[in-house]
Amino acid sequence: MKILVAVVFVTILAALAAAGVFMLRRPKPDEDATAAHSRMARALAVRVGVSVALFLFILLSWQLGWIRPTGVPLGH
Repeated sequence: MKILVAVVFVTILAALAAAGVFMLRRPKPDEDATAAHSRMARALAVRVGVSVALFLFILLSWQLGWIRPTGVPLGH
């Protein structure tokens, strides 16, 4: 479970990095500027979609009993 969450988190960071690269890179001379913006928007949409999917997966895992919240022990 921890490995799956870590892999999905790395995927989220990769999509965010890709969006940053698409934002900073200038469009090629033969390419329209809207294509670069489209790639950046797609990368950000993937990041948001994967983030929501991870959140829902964690909630489902909790409901099915695959994971249990441990909480922070107070007063120790």
